Amino acid sequence: MTLRLKPLHPLFVAEADGVDLHRPPDAKTAKDIEAAMDRHAVLVFRGQPLTEEEQIAFARTFGPLDLGLKKALKRANRLKYDESIDISNVDDRGGIASVATKKMYSQLANQLWHSDSSFQNPPARYSMLHSLTNPGKGGETEFADLRAAYDALPEDTKREIETLRAQHYALYSRINLGDTHWTEEQKNALPPVEWPLVRIHPGSKRKLLFVGAHATHILGMHIGEGRLLLAELLEHATQREFVYRHQWRVNDLVIWDNRCVLHRGRRYDYAQRRELRRVSTEDMSPTLSKTA
Repeated sequence: MTLRLKPLHPLFVAEADGVDLHRPPDAKTAKDIEAAMDRHAVLVFRGQPLTEEEQIAFARTFGPLDLGLKKALKRANRLKYDESIDISNVDDRGGIASVATKKMYSQLANQLWHSDSSFQNPPARYSMLHSLTNPGKGGETEFADLRAAYDALPEDTKREIETLRAQHYALYSRINLGDTHWTEEQKNALPPVEWPLVRIHPGSKRKLLFVGAHATHILGMHIGEGRLLLAELLEHATQREFVYRHQWRVNDLVIWDNRCVLHRGRRYDYAQRRELRRVSTEDMSPTLSKTA
């Protein structure tokens, strides 16, 4: 298998082909994919009709699998395996879920700019999202390059944030959206973690701006001032020149590196079926816990 790449954006993202994902890649192909991820951060594989088992097997090539919020939610899983994350508006009986249900809060929260599992240690490394059913309009996924965003910061801002750290909490975005009914056990299942605002990506060695919807406040700073700074940095990081919008086709598999990109889903008609299946790997790179 020979990996071929076609850039889809001036700064990051490439369409990848020449690799059949129905079976785990050999060592050389896996290294080629990792090198492409270090360069492009997001890879788009078209025409990959994967089973749940095949998607999980492919993901395991790149490290231990991450369950993310499932550690706290403890709900019945519509999918066969706990390692598969259901990104859909489909309920446990196979029908369209009401937007008023707790399940749909997760789908609403997915429309905020975030990095998967930044609220835990270890956080997520790669996320691999497979498209099964798409609505007629909307439901795209956008990605923002945090490396390019850092590079474009004014020098005085770089100096200001160089040693700052932010707290990330799993339920912060959901509570802000009105999902307030959580047990103490659920709230404590994933305690907050702290990450530097400026990090170094272990593969590309580039500095990046680590922000997103899970960041609650900046340590040592007045909470209001810190949240305004987080909002300003997030607004900067998600300007159009740093963003790629992916228009889904059935059987697309998109892989992104949570260590250097943010992502969000876009609005769609919740009465129309939308089904995607995600598998993520854990990040085992100790350097990311250190300030750049």
